Amino acid sequence: MKRNAALSGLFAALAVCWSSVSNADPRKTTQDEKTFCAEAYHKFCGEYGLDSAALRDCMDRNGQALPHDCIDALIDAGEVSRSEVERRKKGGK
Repeated sequence: MKRNAALSGLFAALAVCWSSVSNADPRKTTQDEKTFCAEAYHKFCGEYGLDSAALRDCMDRNGQALPHDCIDALIDAGEVSRSEVERRKKGGK
């Protein structure tokens, strides 16, 4: 239960981070994001383009179901910091 809440919070933070750069050039999806988030992408968000804000919103809505490797790929891509993930795992908002 705590993990689900932490992941939901994580993707809320991702949405905030993304909205702050949404006026900039779109960030390209990394190979690790494509590899480790592919199953979640197809299951929840396959109708959205890979480099779109709509995809990030969709992944945010489904964050609690994302696999650990996908979250690590999002961290590595700079979508969210590891410290933010850890903070949210501990129940912080």
